[in-house]
Amino acid sequence: MTTSLYWMHCGGCGGDTISFLNAESPDIIELFDIMDIELLWHPSLSNGSHLHHQALVDRMVSGEQSLDILCVEGAVIRGPSGTGMYDTFLGKPKKDLVANLAKRAQFVIAVGTCASFGGVAGVGEVEGTGLQFSKRQKGGFLGQDFLAAGGLPVINLPGCPCHPDVLLAMIMAIGSEKSIPLTKNNSPVEWYGMLVHQGCTRNEYHEYRVEEEGFGERGCLFFHLGCHGPLAYGPCNKTLWNKRNSKTRVGVPCFGCTQPDFPQPYPFFETRNIEGIPLELPDGIDRAHYMAYKGLAAAAAPQRLKQRKTIV
Repeated sequence: MTTSLYWMHCGGCGGDTISFLNAESPDIIELFDIMDIELLWHPSLSNGSHLHHQALVDRMVSGEQSLDILCVEGAVIRGPSGTGMYDTFLGKPKKDLVANLAKRAQFVIAVGTCASFGGVAGVGEVEGTGLQFSKRQKGGFLGQDFLAAGGLPVINLPGCPCHPDVLLAMIMAIGSEKSIPLTKNNSPVEWYGMLVHQGCTRNEYHEYRVEEEGFGERGCLFFHLGCHGPLAYGPCNKTLWNKRNSKTRVGVPCFGCTQPDFPQPYPFFETRNIEGIPLELPDGIDRAHYMAYKGLAAAAAPQRLKQRKTIV
């Protein structure tokens, strides 16, 4: 049975679209063919006139055209002063169209951190918000009780950008009518149920607190260089970018771009700390025990780790 999909671009940079277009296995053409997906509209792939697009939107809003999957990229813009006129569609606030289409869709997917939690547009006079979250606060634009026609809340796929494999997997899961367990942030457990840290190749350095204060070495980046790997839930070290790498694997701290409060209001390459222990600790960690444990671990660190040598 054909699955219809409409992609709506709100207040965002378009990075999630670029990520989606880089999907490889399958690529998006193969995906649409395999899953029998009818792409009703995508701002980067569709070439119909604005009159054609307007007629399509009118049919979806009226219910004449079925809408199985609504993908929203970018935050919902409500400014200035709640009017939504900073972001319009054919002269009308785009936020109103989001609300109308969300009522019709069987599934609503927030593609990327901006659509999920507000992201970059979540501060300032543009009054951006996520579809069902405003940063960490549930509610967002559609309200905390919103459920799509298929029975699920908005499915959040955060990331700056969202990993293409995650979006493909969600579209295939919906098309195959598979169960989609969600986390407390309404993200699929399959992809957002693990910390970025859990797949990091620097884990052993972290456990023994062999830490770096500058770039270019193999040690842990959490204690001084602002890495969010032990804090952020996401797929980056489970499904590598371009099937090859992630930030931490090439020596760059995780920015925590899947987190509801991304982007952070403090420096990215600097860890805020109390007595040398990061101010933010992983879920469920007690500060006093963490301080004692890490002190003992550092004292017991193997020489090969201190010398940054790997076993051949």
